[in-house]
Amino acid sequence: MTRSLPLIFSAPRRATPPTHLADLTPTGRAAAVARAGQPAYRAKQLARHYFAGLTRDAAEMTDLPGAGRAEFVETLLPELLTEVRSLGCDDGDTRKTLWRAHDGTLIESVLMRYPDRITLCVSSQAGCGMACPFCATGQGGLQRNLSAAEIIEQVRLAARAARDGALGAPGRLSNVVFMGMGEPLANYRRVLTAVRTIIAAPPAGLGISARSVTVSTVGLVPAIDKLTAERLQVRLAVSLHAPDDKLRDTLVPVNERWKIDEVLTAARGYADVTGRRVSIEYALIRDVNDQPWRGDLLGSLLHTRLGRLVHVNVIPLNPTPGSRWDASPKPVQDEFVRRVRAQGVACTVRDTRGQEIAAACGQLAAQVGAGK
Repeated sequence: MTRSLPLIFSAPRRATPPTHLADLTPTGRAAAVARAGQPAYRAKQLARHYFAGLTRDAAEMTDLPGAGRAEFVETLLPELLTEVRSLGCDDGDTRKTLWRAHDGTLIESVLMRYPDRITLCVSSQAGCGMACPFCATGQGGLQRNLSAAEIIEQVRLAARAARDGALGAPGRLSNVVFMGMGEPLANYRRVLTAVRTIIAAPPAGLGISARSVTVSTVGLVPAIDKLTAERLQVRLAVSLHAPDDKLRDTLVPVNERWKIDEVLTAARGYADVTGRRVSIEYALIRDVNDQPWRGDLLGSLLHTRLGRLVHVNVIPLNPTPGSRWDASPKPVQDEFVRRVRAQGVACTVRDTRGQEIAAACGQLAAQVGAGK
């Protein structure tokens, strides 16, 4: 029996973003260029500037005819995102940017430098319909899905910023994680198009290794099954946040549709087909899901179901203003990690970034939307 996503995960209808070169297949790009009155080979020239040169500035595209160049570029590479605000912290290693789309929608992305990589946390939706009560984005609800090009444009802009020294010394964007605003697998078709373009070699795409791309989900089982069938080498991250259904029903409401057993079965299927370890994301919340016995249960459950094909990321909660949810004290966090590891499961604490710049997903958008 085919499992399907419930209608409640559908985004409200809003103005459609303009079609962009990055929304299209190579064949579609050539056709769009021809419709714009140019030879089809101009599609590869445009793609080379956009994906390899990281630009949509017609003035930089001197291999295109000067007459009508600006209009041609604007037709195929329309401006999708404009910067509203950009904030830095962590000694310049973290940069959070708020973007405004063509219809006024606000979305966020976070660029982070680590010793061995530069990572972008990208949004796949404006808002989120999963309604997890401790998440700032979930509190605001779902506004709309982002187009594939709007997702890719976040990556292109981040790659350009890293190249041009936005985090200090110039560097190369190496990793992309779909852990920003939204539930990526609830926008499956556009996210998959974006992923394929992100990992495609220039000039077809941005040339980031598939193994350096992570797609997260709260546990939409049918979509995990679909992603498994794609046989991509991207990493799957499951936001579990509780090892028992009673608590997870309250923290992750979609658990009422697909219980932990189904989610882990789908995750194991993904690991078996791809050979990639699944990441289990666990936001540690004071006096809610941080009890020692839950650490024991989480470790035992994952060891039984996923064996060595799993890694737990414990995430110290980044509390949102006015929220009743708070991060666990460090001694509690350390004991939780110790108990998971004692069950034979790899477990680390995610490096916290950007607490002073509202780096939890949705916080900056909520502030600007409220006129703060």
